[in-house]
Amino acid sequence: MNIVTLKPSKEKSLLRRHPWVYANAIDRVEGKPAPGATVIVRAADGRFLGRAAYSPHSQIRARVWSFDENEPIDHAFFKRRVQRAVADRRAMVSGTGAVRLIFGEADGLPGLIVDYYIEDGGDGRGQLVCQFMAAGVEAWKDAIVAALTSATGCPNVYERSDVSIREKEGLEQITGLLAGDEPPATIITSENGVRYHVDVRNGHKTGFYVDQRDNRALVQTYAREREVLNCFCYTGGFSLAAMKGGAKRVVSIDSSGEALATAQKNVEANGFDAALAAWLDADAFKTLRRLHDEGERFDLVVLDPPKFAASREHVDRAARAYKDINLTGFKLLRPGGLLFTYSCSGAIDSALFQKIVAGAAADARVDARILKRLGAGVDHPLLTAFPEGEYLKGLLLQIA
Repeated sequence: MNIVTLKPSKEKSLLRRHPWVYANAIDRVEGKPAPGATVIVRAADGRFLGRAAYSPHSQIRARVWSFDENEPIDHAFFKRRVQRAVADRRAMVSGTGAVRLIFGEADGLPGLIVDYYIEDGGDGRGQLVCQFMAAGVEAWKDAIVAALTSATGCPNVYERSDVSIREKEGLEQITGLLAGDEPPATIITSENGVRYHVDVRNGHKTGFYVDQRDNRALVQTYAREREVLNCFCYTGGFSLAAMKGGAKRVVSIDSSGEALATAQKNVEANGFDAALAAWLDADAFKTLRRLHDEGERFDLVVLDPPKFAASREHVDRAARAYKDINLTGFKLLRPGGLLFTYSCSGAIDSALFQKIVAGAAADARVDARILKRLGAGVDHPLLTAFPEGEYLKGLLLQIA
């Protein structure tokens, strides 16, 4: 039996049901647990705290599977967890062909992300795309894939574990087919009445930003008769939503010509008027300043940049970058204009992000008011004991 015993007083977070055990909290390890092996975590006084997946290469040395002493970690465990997650999504999410089925710790499966894409007008079986980002889920990969295909009825599972966090777990970055048929070059899926091409093999994350579904719907609601600027647009998620909502002009910026080409295919797939959209293959920071200097103004601006802070060491630099784009974003708005601004940096919490945006508004000399706090949809639930799960945060603001 593999047992991890914590140092005195280091059990407090686990008693609050936080699922991570850091290396510096551990007093000793009994046995020789392999990467991903199940260990029993005990307090210094011997009390049972949880069953966890061991990761000898990571500073997060163990990730808790279960706080129930009587729950074994076996194939039946993963079948139950996956079935519960799938049932939750079916009950909570509708009207979309792109859903996050499993969101790591929030679904009791630390380090696992699973998105489900259903092709518009297809056979309904769809495509499952997985990211195994920790030693525990890597060790139980076969059991998890079997549970996924059983719970969803979808035979097609593709892996996109090409994420740098795996290196901290002592794992190589990998992609490839896990079950069923190879995915097509692109899957066309629908969301809020908009069709999108999704490249699950080469696109960002699992091919699409599923987490922004509700926020795209909000842009769609407010876009009518507005001129819209979408920065870091990728394949045009917010741009397409704005066009669906009746925007009279949409300017989109991204530094990937390939992503912009897909965005233009999305315009065609929806039958939108291509003349209403301009696609700029350019650096967003420089282009924002250029547009301002040229006197361009918009009624609605979307700022959805990639992660600026990979860790806490990068917070100061990231804060400057967020302030830079928000400052110019405010300046580009006409009176009464709306700013949708986001951060997906886990190291930047909601309070700090709001402080950064407030500083940008002050420097832009605009009066901005927060209309709504934004985040991921209900298929990205947050554990009350695990605030680290809230990586996406956003604000909808209006200037006077």
